[in-house]
Amino acid sequence: GKDDDDLDLPFPVEDDGRDKRAAIVGVAAALRLARTEISVVLPTDMPFVTDSLLRSLAAAAQQADAAIVQTGPLPGAYRRSAWPVLEQRIERGDLALWAAAEELGAQVVEAAPDELRNVNTPADLEA
Repeated sequence: GKDDDDLDLPFPVEDDGRDKRAAIVGVAAALRLARTEISVVLPTDMPFVTDSLLRSLAAAAQQADAAIVQTGPLPGAYRRSAWPVLEQRIERGDLALWAAAEELGAQVVEAAPDELRNVNTPADLEA
């Protein structure tokens, strides 16, 4: 996240260290800050993702620098070894995370469409 957003959340937010707002920036920050070899990352607007899918992504990332769902690049699992590639792309201004996943040779994990529904409003959640 961004410290400047000053969000009232019940948990700490780590600043991603960039002015840019893009998914690739958040994933790169997660890899930089992670204490583990693999980080599983998902958007905050996907509440129906299951633990089974997250485990499948993490398992697939054992075989590649990244694992994504068929609609990729998030949710996804990224190895720490992907971090330099993401950082280089950010520095170049190439912020498309899907292109980074492609460059990383991401494994694709099939997910049920219902798990990947975006929920951006109370009406979306109700539907």
